[in-house]
Amino acid sequence: MLQALLDDVMTTVHAASERHALDLCLRETGTVVQVGGGIARIKGLPGATAEELLRFRGGMLGVAINLEPDEIGVMLLGDSDKLSAGIEVSGTGREADTPIGEGLLGRVIDATGRLLDHGKPLRFSERWPVERPAPAIIERAPVTVPLETGIKAIDALIPIGRGQRELIVGDRQTGKTSVAVDTIINQRDKEVVCIYCAIGQRGTAVARVVDTLRRHEALDNTIVIVASDEDPPGLRFITPYAAMTMAEYFMEKGRDALIVYDDLTRHARAYRELSLLLRRPPGREAYPGDIFYIHSRLLERATHLSAARGGGSLTALPIIETQAQDISAYIPTNLISITDGQVYLSPTLFHKGLLPAIDVGKSVSRVGGKTQYPALRAVAGDLRLAYAQFEELETFARFATRLDEDTRRTIEHGRRVREVLKQSEHQPLRASKQIAGLKAVNAGLFDDLPLDQVAAAEVAVQERMSRELPELCERMEAGRKLDDEAWRQVLEMARDAIIGLRGQSRA
Repeated sequence: MLQALLDDVMTTVHAASERHALDLCLRETGTVVQVGGGIARIKGLPGATAEELLRFRGGMLGVAINLEPDEIGVMLLGDSDKLSAGIEVSGTGREADTPIGEGLLGRVIDATGRLLDHGKPLRFSERWPVERPAPAIIERAPVTVPLETGIKAIDALIPIGRGQRELIVGDRQTGKTSVAVDTIINQRDKEVVCIYCAIGQRGTAVARVVDTLRRHEALDNTIVIVASDEDPPGLRFITPYAAMTMAEYFMEKGRDALIVYDDLTRHARAYRELSLLLRRPPGREAYPGDIFYIHSRLLERATHLSAARGGGSLTALPIIETQAQDISAYIPTNLISITDGQVYLSPTLFHKGLLPAIDVGKSVSRVGGKTQYPALRAVAGDLRLAYAQFEELETFARFATRLDEDTRRTIEHGRRVREVLKQSEHQPLRASKQIAGLKAVNAGLFDDLPLDQVAAAEVAVQERMSRELPELCERMEAGRKLDDEAWRQVLEMARDAIIGLRGQSRA
């Protein structure tokens, strides 16, 4: 009897002790000793963990990223001017996270879920950590389905597959964002969810992108997540990881998603700023030693999942800015080695008015050729060869006084190929229309036309293709091969369209 009573007393004492320890843990706090430049240093919080979300008195959040013996280095997710030394800070026991779900589509938000579009309250049911492990190799599947950008030069010559990581690289003001936005617009009826992640962009630039997506009816299928150039470096740093988490939600549901990072140059600069403020050792170009890792762990999360994992895909289009066309700089070479290819935009082509200013010679896709529609692949080989020959001959022809007939014909044909590869901004094309125009130029049907009539002839061919050969259009876009008879019909239709155009011009 006495023993049973003693056991009850000891059980009560242990339970009270555990509750007391839990209370102490819940009440564990620290104190800010230094703040400024988007970071804070705090004393205390011995139980804090790496990348734990911390809450400052007043509600501001930060993330613990430096755990040192004497203090903790914290990157702030708000304005550091609102903090001062001596303010109390407490742990939350959770990692930095972000909202996910269907309710985010059509909205403009930041990484924490704060609304930036002044619309209705955000609807979401759960939050996922912004840092999540990439799928294991065994959980991945080959990239087999094309991601149609609607841009002829990319879909034909540098094709991208769903689940691929394709870098968009070029100097300032060469049309990098336009290529990415056109790709998003082209997903309107493709059942691909899009996420546009703006990192360190001016507010006016982001507003312009949002307006473009809205005008082309692509915003309802897109999440826009923003960290502007006025936001603290900590928010700019975690924004692409939060955007990736939002995209992963759809991939985990077995759907296809596309994410655009605009751009990772500013992301790298934000991390360099944080690292130098936290006194991490600088390395090449003053970037810390782990700068490669911050981008690799982000982009490795983009993939095509196996059927056992639902078969969803996540395609990443990171944008990077070069200076004076130097793609061998530190950050560009890092990202080129991480991704599956790059689309290079040349300022030289841009200033000549050859838009989109894609340099086919410096661009490559290491995956997408296997995903290309068979009909598009059939015309792409001849197109690539003709364009490469033309570029080489055009350079030498500048120094020649006389050209033989074959060389002159090759150059004239190449000029028409280049004319066909031109495309207006925000006017993506369906695969069947692209194939019709490219097949016509490959066959030399535009060679006798003046250069200023090539664009009109191409439009005439595309319109007649949609009107007169709808069955062939469906076969092309369903990924089926075309036999010789089908190609004969395409060429006859193209000839008739060009003859009709000539008749109209004479009249």
